[in-house]
Amino acid sequence: MFAFRLISYLPFWCLYLLSDLLYFFAYYLVGYRKGVIERNLIQAFPEKTPKERKKIKKQFYRNFTDSFAETIKLLTLKEEKIKKRFVIKNGEETIKKLNNGEIVLGLSAHFFNWEALPLAFKVAVDPRVETVYLKVNNPFFEKLMRIIRKRFGGYLVERANFQRHFLKHRKTPRLIGLAADQRPSRQETRYWTPFMNKKTSFFEGPEKLAKRFGLSLFFSKVHKPKRGYYEYTLYPLGQPPFSEKDHSITDRFIQLVEQNIKEEPPLYLWSHNRWKNSP
Repeated sequence: MFAFRLISYLPFWCLYLLSDLLYFFAYYLVGYRKGVIERNLIQAFPEKTPKERKKIKKQFYRNFTDSFAETIKLLTLKEEKIKKRFVIKNGEETIKKLNNGEIVLGLSAHFFNWEALPLAFKVAVDPRVETVYLKVNNPFFEKLMRIIRKRFGGYLVERANFQRHFLKHRKTPRLIGLAADQRPSRQETRYWTPFMNKKTSFFEGPEKLAKRFGLSLFFSKVHKPKRGYYEYTLYPLGQPPFSEKDHSITDRFIQLVEQNIKEEPPLYLWSHNRWKNSP
């Protein structure tokens, strides 16, 4: 852990040199998850030429290795630097709802750099943030990510414990951050719908939670203007009273994720085998 903390004190330009080396290793020498990435890009962008998809793939690897460097930097990066490099937009409505004693659901997808989003929200908008995460199997990296994610306060809740934790703290106003584009297990899958040209499974939990407890929802759209700088713009997904139509919130979330992907394809996590399962 001490070594990672020392590395995190290096300036960004130095960390990006390390990222460039990782990029060369991952793209040219190892071809990290190359087959999965290429299949996903063909699935998502059949209309693009092989040359265009190759360009997206190379830019994805750049973003992928940069995210490692940036996440390590988050271990020690000061608040003013986080505000400058990871900008939150349209956070005013969320503050109003939190100050009104409400719980708000913040839905995001795996766009780079997703680890910076909750920290940026805590330092620039409001520290009342609950980050729901999936436990890392490696004990060392699990400890490292917990240290990073717990910076500047807030709650940190493992996904397996989320339901019990929510019921225990259902009167505590906070923003609950959920990465809602993860692939559910077959036991958890009930909703299949087209996503990037293929039937895809989605969690129903966020929508059911919002409708049962009357919670407002926001989606975080990601834009990367240049290397090392990100903008997270919050868009309303819905607020009570809700439509009785099933999956209306989930469908809107999927629509916004697809829009974000099409606008900036290299920012999405193409190495994840999102379409592994079929209905």
